[in-house]
Amino acid sequence: MNKFHKVARQIVSLSLLVAATGVMAAEVPAGTVIDKTNIDTIKNDTFDGHTIASLLTDKIEWQVRNWNLRITLDHAKPFPAEPRLVEATKKYSSLVKFDPNTKEVSGYVGGVPFPEIQVSDPDAGFKIMWNFYYAPREGDTVYNDAFILGINANSGLETKQTWIYQRYYFKNRLLDKQPVVGDGSISAKTFELAQYPEDIKGVGTFTVRSDSARFEDTWAYLKSARRARRLSGGAWMDPVGGSDFLGDDNNVFNARPSWYKNFKVVGKRWILAVTDGKKESRVASKSGTVDEFPTVDLKNPPYWNFVEKWQPREVYVIEATPPDEHPYSKRVMYVDVDAFRPWYSENYDKKGEFWKFAMSVMRSGVSEGGQNVLIFTGSEVIDFKARHASTVPILGRSDPAGITEDHWSLSNLEQLAK
Repeated sequence: MNKFHKVARQIVSLSLLVAATGVMAAEVPAGTVIDKTNIDTIKNDTFDGHTIASLLTDKIEWQVRNWNLRITLDHAKPFPAEPRLVEATKKYSSLVKFDPNTKEVSGYVGGVPFPEIQVSDPDAGFKIMWNFYYAPREGDTVYNDAFILGINANSGLETKQTWIYQRYYFKNRLLDKQPVVGDGSISAKTFELAQYPEDIKGVGTFTVRSDSARFEDTWAYLKSARRARRLSGGAWMDPVGGSDFLGDDNNVFNARPSWYKNFKVVGKRWILAVTDGKKESRVASKSGTVDEFPTVDLKNPPYWNFVEKWQPREVYVIEATPPDEHPYSKRVMYVDVDAFRPWYSENYDKKGEFWKFAMSVMRSGVSEGGQNVLIFTGSEVIDFKARHASTVPILGRSDPAGITEDHWSLSNLEQLAK
């Protein structure tokens, strides 16, 4: 066969392929919306060099097809490096020790504890989650106003609650003269306090997270009873109030990694996630209407989908095995390769059936203290079996001035609740 005939045969083969698939693959522009009406048409097209099909996880595609999820594509934006974090990593990461038997970490001071991770390392999954646990990129102090929307897939918005969420990290403090506050025995302290409606106002929790394998110390405060009571050590995996969240769903993942039985790195891939969320997640002047929260599609069933732009991100796919007493039997998390944040998690019940989907919405920004951080603009847990979701628009803040470690006490929570 001469060269001419070979070329001719290739042209014919390509023509048959195009005829079979409809049109040749194309690079779609930013602003393209993926929905149930066009997903089959554009799956073979590309965006930022990746096929649409390869960017969609099975459960995200399932939501597009069955739960009216609409994904608006946006070009990937790199997260600005934080020089203080880079310097702390260089200075302190060599001090960190990982125990392969207990899966515990010792010697952590600041920065990213495991800056170099090989997927072939049998403990790579644990090290990835320790990177998130110690260096979540939120700032030294988090001070968020969160609106928890209880949403029914059939009837829409059912409840609206307003909460304050505050967390103070005692290690990896990049704005202070010293990276560690106190003697190093505490990792973080957290306040969660209800503001609205009136019947739950003053309900709150205070959590002390020690830097050890022991469970957190958590107290619940009831304003009506004017007293606090200590909760069990397993509170971190209990349901949060009347919401669809478990304590472990906060930040998508909210446990000390050693509390889990295993983290298996399945591989690396690219996905779509909301990593440049809108700054304005609430319009106060439209309070009480479906337009109050412009980042949530409260007008169209199932009413819980975020109205945001999604960007390609490279992630580790991690299969997590919780302890036996945990409500989930398995979690599949998609953890950012650069920021080590889990963007979302597929959570399975004790029968191994898909149950809940947890998701974070963030954007990069500069904290009030001047460091490059990732700021929360939303989060969500969808219970597909109950056809219900807790969707949370967030007004995120980092490193507010004037808040010191003295702020973080049970007595102060009681004062805030009054």
